[in-house]
Amino acid sequence: MNALHHCISQYYPISIPAWEALSSALTRVELPKNAFLVREGTVCNKLYFLERGCLRGYYNLDGKEVTYWFGFEHNFITSFYSFISRKPGIENIQVLEDSTLWGISSEALHQLFDAHHDLERLVRIINEQYYIRLEERLMAMQFKTARERYEQLLGTSPHILQRIPLGQIASYLGISQETLSRIRSQV
Repeated sequence: MNALHHCISQYYPISIPAWEALSSALTRVELPKNAFLVREGTVCNKLYFLERGCLRGYYNLDGKEVTYWFGFEHNFITSFYSFISRKPGIENIQVLEDSTLWGISSEALHQLFDAHHDLERLVRIINEQYYIRLEERLMAMQFKTARERYEQLLGTSPHILQRIPLGQIASYLGISQETLSRIRSQV
C-alpha cells in the first residue's frame, strides 16, 4: 500500500486523516491472468489502483475485440463511464498478467468525499488526467498515420511491446496485425 500512498501524493497530497480513512476503506484484490475485473453489460462499482500487473480495456464490435487502453502498475483503473454514470458499461477489463489491485466502492468513496474534501480533489484530478489521455488518444487516431501512432507508442510506452501480445497492440493502434508487422520491420 506504500506504492498507492506514493502515487496519490504525486497526483495531490492528501492529509494524514484522509489517507487513514482511505486505506481503511480499500480492499485488496488478487486476480490471475485472463480473469475479468469488469464485464460489459454490468455496472462497475469500484475504482481500483493497480499495484502489480497489467490489464486492458476492450469492447466487442461485430464479434471483434477492440482494445483501447492498457493499465500498468500505479494506474487507477475502472470503467469510468459506468463508475461515474452508474449505468451498465460496454467495456470489458481483462487481466493480462497476475495482478494485485486495491479497490474502493463508489458508495464508500462518496462517503469519504463528504468527510475529506482533499480526497474529492484527488479523484477530480485523476479523472482530469484520464480525460487528457483519452483526448490525446482520440487526436492520435484522427490525425496520425499508423506508423506515427506506432512510433509514438515506442517513444512514450516501450514497455508495452514487452508485455502485451502483438494482436492486442495492433488493435490498440487501430491496425491489423499484418500492418503492425510491416511497420515494425521498417522502423
